[in-house]
Order: sequence, then C-alpha cells, then structure tokens
Amino acid sequence: MTRPAGSPRGTARELLGAPHPILSAVAEPVDPTAPEVVAAAADLLATLRHEPATTGLAAPQIGLSWRLIAFDAGLHPRSRSWAGELVVANPRLAGAAHWDHGREGCASIRGLTADVCRATRITVHGHLPGTGETVTIEADAFEARCIQHQLDHLDGLLFLDRVPGALSLHRRLHSCDA
Repeated sequence: MTRPAGSPRGTARELLGAPHPILSAVAEPVDPTAPEVVAAAADLLATLRHEPATTGLAAPQIGLSWRLIAFDAGLHPRSRSWAGELVVANPRLAGAAHWDHGREGCASIRGLTADVCRATRITVHGHLPGTGETVTIEADAFEARCIQHQLDHLDGLLFLDRVPGALSLHRRLHSCDA
C-alpha cells in the first residue's frame, strides 16, 4: 500500500499471544475512512514490517477487535501471486477454489506450525483504509493461504482451530515456516 501524503507512518505494536480473549472474539466492521482506522492500518503495517518472517497480521493481534488485515507475501518462497503490501478493511471472502494442505504458523502462537487445509485460489473484497475505495484481490498459492489465515483471525479463529488432530502439529524449526 502506498502511503498517501499526510497519512500516519504507524508504530509497531506488541502482538497478543494465545490464549488472549480478543483472539477468540469476532471482530467488528470498521469505517475505513475514520482517522482511528487509518492510524490502526498504519500500525498494522509497521508491526508487520517489524516482525521477522511474518507475512500477515490482523487487527485483533495488536489488540483491536476490528475487521482490518495487513499482508505482504511477496518475499515468501512459496508465493506466486502478489497483491503488494496491503491493508484491507472489512475484507470478505467472495470465492475459494482448489483446496490443499499446507504448513502454517502464527505470530500469536510461537513455536508451532500445523498442516491446514485452505483454498489455493481466492477472491477477497474489501476497502482501502483512508479512501474507503473498494478493492478486489485475486490471490493464489501462499498469498491465498496468508489472507485466509488473517480472515480467520477476524472471526476469532486460530490456525489450531483448523487442525484435524495432533499428528498435524509440528514444532517450528525454521523462520520460513509460514
């Protein structure tokens, strides 16, 4: 997301860890043009940039029960599509296809990864913070997985909620385990 003139730079915030109650609550819709939402979007990006090997964050992870996500999966080795460094307000999944299992981790659950089934092609609609402009994102492969992971955070779900059993859990061995 290109930072418009006059928009806040943002401050990296501390991430909440499971089992914090906000991580299991359904987030509230936001007015994407509200100054506090624009500031929160900037904070999400600053926090995302500050967290090594993290490709996405949701507002609940920084203590805000708002429907706001940030992601940038462009540098991940399993990425094919790349929407850019983006923040989306009130995102909603409009289409999903081609389901597959893949390894996931979470900045709010350090030290664990799991095999999770997700769509490998998705369409998401939402709004850009600041302008409120409608945005449509077509994502595949890892970027699709990353976005779906963030959407789950907005619905009070963690990736562990999608794990079919203990055999799907793994200790995180590398920082590139998404």
